[in-house]
Amino acid sequence: MRIPESCARCLLERQEHLTDDPDYLREVRQIIDGRGDDDTAPYLVYLFHKAFARRFGGVAPYGEIKKKYNDLVLSMEDSLREKIEAAGDPLTAALLFARVGNYIDFGAMSSVDEDVFLAMFDDASPREEDRAAMASFFRQCAGAERFLLIADNCGEIVLDKLFLQQLKRRFPRLQVTVMVRGGEVLNDVTAEDAEYTGLSRVAGIVSNGAPVAGTIYDMLSPEAKAALDDADVILAKGQGNYETLGARGRHVFYSMLCKCDLFVERFRVPRFTGIFLEEYGDPDLPLNPA
Repeated sequence: MRIPESCARCLLERQEHLTDDPDYLREVRQIIDGRGDDDTAPYLVYLFHKAFARRFGGVAPYGEIKKKYNDLVLSMEDSLREKIEAAGDPLTAALLFARVGNYIDFGAMSSVDEDVFLAMFDDASPREEDRAAMASFFRQCAGAERFLLIADNCGEIVLDKLFLQQLKRRFPRLQVTVMVRGGEVLNDVTAEDAEYTGLSRVAGIVSNGAPVAGTIYDMLSPEAKAALDDADVILAKGQGNYETLGARGRHVFYSMLCKCDLFVERFRVPRFTGIFLEEYGDPDLPLNPA
């Protein structure tokens, strides 16, 4: 489905927030206007960043933001771990806390309200609509050998680390891999961030091979393709991974907050609602469309 006009306007506004350079913004508008029916927002952002690098000689500046939120959640790590381990079901609590971390998203939003973020931990509970998918997720993890988490944002990955610690405790036979972005894009996690936050001490890390805020199969590194193809259970975090992986014939679990109008309307929920869903593989769809 072609990116709707409301999403296109939002993509443009995010770039206008970075710079008022008229030539760059003209190129951004050309990219948006020339989008194809199968293009996703993460792919357009990838094209924006290539244009930005050509014009300004580097990537858009998110380094300070990434460090700020990695440090913020790292400072909370011990207290959050205590809350998780005190819960009746620590694994479910950790999964829900990790979903709260998806709020830290400068691709979908121009700013992040730390008070809103911190308050979300007090109301981290599953919707009734989530419970069947979560139960299926845990059942499949119980019988699996290879688990793949496709990560999203900085800060969020500290919570992913706490979740993976609980997952490995519940299912010690699981071989856990985390897929990260292959280069700097927005405030998304890279291998360097995984090392900085200690995520790399909990799971194997594989780069997706490109600075893309999503998971586009044809752009993946050979190692990332193998990790995706060989995984028994896949959990993808965030809207960008949903946009690029969804409806591709692959069996994937998704965990995210609905942060923009497109997702609010698609799932008919209030903004910032957390959802957890299971998309079954469709035998009529190719796994890796050209």
